[in-house]
Amino acid sequence: MATGRTHRPATRSRGIPEATVARLPLYLRALTALSERSVPTVSSEELAAAAGVNSAKLRKDFSYLGSYGTRGVGYDVEYLVYQISRELGLTQDWPVVIVGIGNLGAALANYGGFASRGFRVAALIDADPAMAGKPVAGIPVQHSDDLEKIIEDNGVSIGVIATPAGAAQPVCDRLVAAGVTSILNFAPTVLSVPDGVDVRKVDLSIELQILAFHEQRKAGEEAAAGSDGAGPAAARGVSGPASSSTSADQGPDGDVPAVMPA
Repeated sequence: MATGRTHRPATRSRGIPEATVARLPLYLRALTALSERSVPTVSSEELAAAAGVNSAKLRKDFSYLGSYGTRGVGYDVEYLVYQISRELGLTQDWPVVIVGIGNLGAALANYGGFASRGFRVAALIDADPAMAGKPVAGIPVQHSDDLEKIIEDNGVSIGVIATPAGAAQPVCDRLVAAGVTSILNFAPTVLSVPDGVDVRKVDLSIELQILAFHEQRKAGEEAAAGSDGAGPAAARGVSGPASSSTSADQGPDGDVPAVMPA
């Protein structure tokens, strides 16, 4: 089986937009669920709904893959699973190292989804000498002094950084110098990398802050809706039919019903 160090995905050379590449895993997840239920074909509308996108965008994305489906039948589920997996590079073995085996690093090491999606955790690395040799998810932790040799011995091109923020950039520099060309960064900091190195950042605190923003906005809208529910007429002590009559007499700039259509 080919390894990640000698084979790179062909998405960029084929001119597939980055936005489309970012949606391919969503389609693959939905298609895999359909495949597990032995569903042979799926329409663009059904698959788009399962992936959380609109059907026009899905059809445009699949056109970059050269897949257009069959009118009245839809898309062949198994073929699309293969096609997207091949485009994402998941039909080959990708050795991965995880650097920083604290709570988050250990959780990542124990994640069972890596192997089923073409990623093999080749090594776990930590700077704490006390961690050396301890098994996590059945893999003995190795000391960071051996990072370069570990990467070379395992043909690693993808590194996962789960260290504290202060250690992330030095770890990143060593990974890049050792030949790692793709990095998944869980550390709460922005990494600086040379051209040719891809970094994907996952910051759970930022995602929670965005959710907090939306929760605050929804709460404000509900409060405003509750305040508006009393209506201008109620605020002046006008009630019942008199309010509606006054509103009708005054026209669009007068009082409005307490409940407006959405």
